[in-house]
Amino acid sequence: MSGAHAFDSRALRALSAVLTLMALCALAMPAGAQKSSSKKPAAAASAAPKTRTEHDLLGNKEVPADAYYGVQTARALENFQLSGVAINRYPGYVEAWAIVKLAAARANTAVGAMKPERLAMIEKACQAVRDGKYHEQFMVDWYQGGAGTSTNMNANEVLANVGLEMGGYKKGEYQYLEPHDDLNMSQSTNDSYPTAIKVALILRNAKLIDELQKLANAFHAKGNEYLEVVKMGRTELQDAVPMTVGQEFHAFGYTLEGEIQLLKDAEKYLYAENMGATAIGTGINVPKGYAEKCAEELAKLTGKPIVMAPDMIGATWDQQGFVVYSSALKSTAIKLAKISSDLILLGSGPRAGLNEIDLPAMQPGSSIMPGKVNPVMPEVMGVVAFRVIANDVAVSLASHSGQLQLNAYEPLNGLANIESQHLLYTTSMALRTKCVDGIVVDKAQLQHYMETTVGIVTALNPVIGYDKATELANEAYKSGKGILEIIREKKVLTEEQIKDLLDPIKLTNLDKSKYKR
Repeated sequence: MSGAHAFDSRALRALSAVLTLMALCALAMPAGAQKSSSKKPAAAASAAPKTRTEHDLLGNKEVPADAYYGVQTARALENFQLSGVAINRYPGYVEAWAIVKLAAARANTAVGAMKPERLAMIEKACQAVRDGKYHEQFMVDWYQGGAGTSTNMNANEVLANVGLEMGGYKKGEYQYLEPHDDLNMSQSTNDSYPTAIKVALILRNAKLIDELQKLANAFHAKGNEYLEVVKMGRTELQDAVPMTVGQEFHAFGYTLEGEIQLLKDAEKYLYAENMGATAIGTGINVPKGYAEKCAEELAKLTGKPIVMAPDMIGATWDQQGFVVYSSALKSTAIKLAKISSDLILLGSGPRAGLNEIDLPAMQPGSSIMPGKVNPVMPEVMGVVAFRVIANDVAVSLASHSGQLQLNAYEPLNGLANIESQHLLYTTSMALRTKCVDGIVVDKAQLQHYMETTVGIVTALNPVIGYDKATELANEAYKSGKGILEIIREKKVLTEEQIKDLLDPIKLTNLDKSKYKR
């Protein structure tokens, strides 16, 4: 065989071996791998967009694709990262916005300004928010410049995009439902913002009143439990004259009911609203009949006698409703602080204080003093009361600081009132359930004070005169003796007179028929 032929033969054998090996490898591969190996790799599926582009006065801005808020809320989130207190901190406030926007949409439709199909989307969106959905999208900070515009636009944008989705459209398809043209139709921040605050306060006022009444009832119940247990009353922390524990606790209850009435009266100053005032109260861009219809719808939605303000220009800058309601909250806080201070004092000790009552032990009181238990529930009521009082000062400052036809500090009035209302509600409940319901009176201690006090000598004024009674009191203080002991030693009164004139229950003038049973 020639060399050329030998080379060709070897080459053919090698090529055959390679082809055989390739065939065997192909047979060993999974079917799917064989198929994919014969084609180019498929292109990776394109990721869903993370943002959508929206536009406003300042230009284009990217908004998270899954966000229901829009471009103006996005700017507010960047500008006002201040307190960490978002408007959704108080769900009732978010729900109030849904009520206001729904009332406006219904009024606009009734006067022919809004198409029914757009109202239908707004109805669904507002109901969802009133049901507690989408609250996490109401994100702007309570502290903001612009007199509440950021909050109004947050509500407009969220409700528009929720409505769009419920209507079968995509977020941002504003040609079908627009935040300004539809959700803000016939409105301005300057009328919708204060109205939303008023609606929020009105709808939660009943809740606060109900809890305060429960607390008052708890004091009345404790008063009934100890109605005839006699103790010494005190003025300026000095022994005064006898009373009963029941009288003392019923007084707590009755004075709280006075605050309840004040809150009911203050609520009435929130009923006048300025929807339809728009920018400054002149009603620019508002169709005829809208303002009246909006007030009617608000009244229906809230179940409260909400009415259109008699003068829209004045109502747009006037803060009277917020000032009056804040004052009622402050008065309530002062009363609760005073009562709580009394509970702390009456329970002081337990060995070196008054120790007339035992407050429920809620937690260890000291990191260094063993066995110490503090009156934490009355104390926290004091803390909250001081905050409410401070909030009222803030309302006073914000309310007189507006200029001309608008008060730009209205957001502070809203936050201060809503926060105070919420804190009084939650803390009153805590005081009732974790303190008042569990109070126990130390009858032995009260009896000891009654036996050693000089205060009952006051009852002798009509019999022996003020000067003679003063002599007996001074002698009792100097000698350390009880006043009854001195009266007996000096034979000032007979035993029959002592029994008649100095009977502790008689001295209290207790009339059991006047107290709630």
